[in-house]
Amino acid sequence: MERSIKNRTMNVKKNDVVVVISGADKGKKGKVLEAIPSEGRVIVEKVNIVKRHQRPTQQQRQGGIIEKEAKIDASNVQPFCTKCEKPVRIGHKKLEDGKKVRICRKCGEMMDLG
Repeated sequence: MERSIKNRTMNVKKNDVVVVISGADKGKKGKVLEAIPSEGRVIVEKVNIVKRHQRPTQQQRQGGIIEKEAKIDASNVQPFCTKCEKPVRIGHKKLEDGKKVRICRKCGEMMDLG
C-alpha cells in the first residue's frame, strides 16, 4: 500500500543542515546533499550509510565494497537553527519586496541565506 505523495511539500532544501529525529541514526546532524520532492525523501551527509558491492567498470576501475548515503524520508529530519542551536519547525513569511522566506518558528530567524 503506497502513500499518496502528490501535493506533498518538504521543509528542507539542498544544503540545509538537518537533525535526524527518528530511526537508527537518530540525533545525527548533517547537510542535505540531495532533496527528492517527488518521493518525499532526502539524502543527508554521513547519515543512513549502506554498503554496496561495486563491480569494476570502464569509468570506475576500483571495485569492491563501497559505502554511500542512502535516501531517508523527509519526515524523519528536522531543520537545524544556528541561532537556537536546536532542531526547529519551519514557518513562512513574506518580506516587503514580496519575496517569500523560511523562518524559524522559535526565534523568528530567517533560514534562507541569500
